[in-house]
Amino acid sequence: MNEVTAQDVELSLRKKFKKSMFSRFAKAVVEYGLIEEGDKIAVCMSGGKDSFALAKLFQELKRHNKIPFELTFLVMDPGYSPDNRAMIERNAKLLDIPITVYETDIFESVHGIDKSPCYLCARMRRGHLYHRAKDLGCNKIALGHHYDDVIETVLMGMLYGGQIQTMMPKVRSANFEGMQLIRPMYLIREDTIKHWRDYNKLEFLQCACKFTENGEKNEDDSKRRKMKALIRKLESEDAGIEQNIFRSVENVNLKSVIEYKDEDGVRHRFTEKY
Repeated sequence: MNEVTAQDVELSLRKKFKKSMFSRFAKAVVEYGLIEEGDKIAVCMSGGKDSFALAKLFQELKRHNKIPFELTFLVMDPGYSPDNRAMIERNAKLLDIPITVYETDIFESVHGIDKSPCYLCARMRRGHLYHRAKDLGCNKIALGHHYDDVIETVLMGMLYGGQIQTMMPKVRSANFEGMQLIRPMYLIREDTIKHWRDYNKLEFLQCACKFTENGEKNEDDSKRRKMKALIRKLESEDAGIEQNIFRSVENVNLKSVIEYKDEDGVRHRFTEKY
C-alpha cells in the first residue's frame, strides 16, 4: 500500500514543484483569464495523472483564496472496468479529493463503430460533462490538457487536418449556454507531471479505454504518439523547437496567409485586400 499522504503531495506542490507546476498553473489562470469571482468550476477527472494533478492544483489555488470560487470534482464513468473504477476511487480517497461520480454507457454506445470511434467517444464525453456540470450549478468545466497536448495538436492539425489551429486555453460552449471550458495546465510540461507523479510514488490509470483493453487500434492515439516522437526528435536536434511550435499560433500574421476563416466561419482570401 502506498504510504504517501495527501499532505505530502500538497507539500510537494508548494515546495519542489512550486515553480514548474503551481506557478505555471497560476500564470495560465491569470494570463488567460480562466477564473473569475463567483465561478463554480467542475474539475473533470478521468483517472489519469493529468486530471489528478489538475485537481490538486485547484485545491492548492483554492487554499490561497485570492479569488472566491467553488469547485466540484466530477468523475464520469463511461463504462470503466471494476478494477479501473476502484483505482480512481482509491486515489481520490488517498489524495483527499471529494469526487462526485456518475455513470454513462458511452463505451458501449461507441463499441463496434468503425469510423472514428475515439473522436465520437470524446465528443460524447464532453457533452455529458457539460450537461452534468450545468445540472450541478457549474458555469465552467476544467480539463487536464497540458503544454505538450497543445503543441501536438498544432502539428496534428497541420499534418493530418490541413489547417492551422490550436487547443485554446478557454472556449465558450456552443451547445450549453453560459458554459465555458478552461485548461489551466496549459503551460505545464507533461514530463513535469510525470516527475510529480513518480516523486510522490503515485499510480494512476494509463488508459481505461475499452478499445485498447481489447487490443484494438486507437487511430487518434497512434497519430498523437507519432507527433510526440517527431517533436522529441526535432527538439533533440534543435533546442527550442517545442517553444517555437507553441509560439507559432501566437504570432499569426493574417497578411501572410492565403486564406483564413473568421469567427463566423466566413472565409477571406488575401486577394480581397491585395
